[in-house]
Amino acid sequence: MPATDPYALAHDAAAQLASLTGRDRHDVAIILGSGWAAAVPELGDPVAQISTTELDGFSAPTVAGHAGTMSSFDIAGHSVLAIMGRVHMYEGRSEHDVVHPVRTAIAAGATTVILTNAAGGLDPTWSPGQAVLISDHLNLTNASPLSGIAPPASAGPRFVDLTDLYAARLREVVRSVEPSLPEGIYAGLRGPHYETPAEIMMLRQMGASLVGMSTVLEAIAARHLGAEILGLSLVTNLAAGVAPAPLNHEEVLEAGAAAAPRLGRLLHATITALP
Repeated sequence: MPATDPYALAHDAAAQLASLTGRDRHDVAIILGSGWAAAVPELGDPVAQISTTELDGFSAPTVAGHAGTMSSFDIAGHSVLAIMGRVHMYEGRSEHDVVHPVRTAIAAGATTVILTNAAGGLDPTWSPGQAVLISDHLNLTNASPLSGIAPPASAGPRFVDLTDLYAARLREVVRSVEPSLPEGIYAGLRGPHYETPAEIMMLRQMGASLVGMSTVLEAIAARHLGAEILGLSLVTNLAAGVAPAPLNHEEVLEAGAAAAPRLGRLLHATITALP
């Protein structure tokens, strides 16, 4: 029987991952959001690939653009786990379900976690296809992965400091390979509906320049477990009211597919530059 404790469940899944991939540990993990999976071929040839549903605690994603697979790569001396597809609270999943892939990756040895997503851009100077470094976030999901069952002593206290949540050191690594990337604050909402123009106006006044339906809970869970986090958004559309065009998920996937080779090269170069 799989463990019901979410932290124990992540360790069970990590042990299964090691067995199925033949890799004792992965030191870098990438969570690939909508539109980002098409960037994976730029990472090279995988040494192993499995379905996420082969591991305890994982459910198949129900959203187009989320593949539900994991691939293991060797990149510049790093063992890299790429998780293609995530689940969201709007699919009826709990906070612990949403962060289970990140907890599993960290239990498998990851000390660096790269979180990617598709986001609406609140800056009218950005065009679809623009990659943006996440410098901070607004968690507007009304949820936390640290609520509920108390974390084990090995994970540290649940009252975790989020001051340097998206590590400044890792953002500098990205700038060393792509100096022109802008950065912004990501607002994470529950979805699945898009925001109204009035809500976008509110978010801009709060300091957000990106908006989406993922990432924030994963970042909190990863920081709680001691990992360093790099956040990368792909602007796939301008948010409601910023541009007159209506919003749709097909636009998100199309923008991701168009930007995929460039995004993949950015990820590969960033991992190569990691110490």
